This record gives sequence, C-alpha cells and structure tokens, in this order.
Amino acid sequence: QVQLVESGGGLVQAGGSLRLSCAASGRTFNMYTVGWFRQAPGKEREFVAAFTWSRRFTYYADSVKGRFTISRDDPKNTGYLQMNSLKPADTAIYYCALTKSGYYDRPTQYDYWGQGTQVTVSS
Repeated sequence: QVQLVESGGGLVQAGGSLRLSCAASGRTFNMYTVGWFRQAPGKEREFVAAFTWSRRFTYYADSVKGRFTISRDDPKNTGYLQMNSLKPADTAIYYCALTKSGYYDRPTQYDYWGQGTQVTVSS
C-alpha cells in the first residue's frame, strides 16, 4: 500500500508561481508513473502532467504546457509540480497519483491518490 500526501497549495495572484509536492510512503515509488490531476468545482477531474517511471518521459496537458514543470526525486519518494504564470483558470484542487499503466492521462488508470491540495489564483 502506498500513501500520498500533497502540499504546497495556496492563494496566489495571477502571474504568480507555486510548487506542489507529493510525498509517498513505501519503497516502490520509483516503479510508478507520477501523475498530477486537477478538479475545479462542477468539472471533471482532468489530467495536468505525468512523469513516467520507465523511460523518464514527461507529458503535459496543452493548457499548462510551457508554464508547468513536473519532476520527481525518487530517493526522496517525492514528486513535484512547479507552476508558473498561473491563471485564474488554474484554480482547482490538485491531486497527485501513481500508476503503472501506460495510459498516463486517464485518472481511472491510477492506483493511488493523495487527498488533494487547493490552488486558488486571483485575478
């Protein structure tokens, strides 16, 4: 069993930055793809970014490409999401998750989820 704890959310003005962290328990973190998703009120959970465990590839949703950067530190069992040039449209609860599936952009393919951290971007 793996437990995930996100941190780093908060309130920021448009154009600002935040760095989210995802700390994982267990010793198999390095064998999972790390994904970040977000969910705004009244909307479905959507893919934000993923960092695969095997080929170390990164993937981003078009809406965040060029502004967000996903990274991971396997010895520390921690994943990160650096968010720059934030927009009010980025306001949501952000979740990290782990999967061994190749379908990195599908939330149903993820095995473990954190509790989420709120990100609010004011205009």
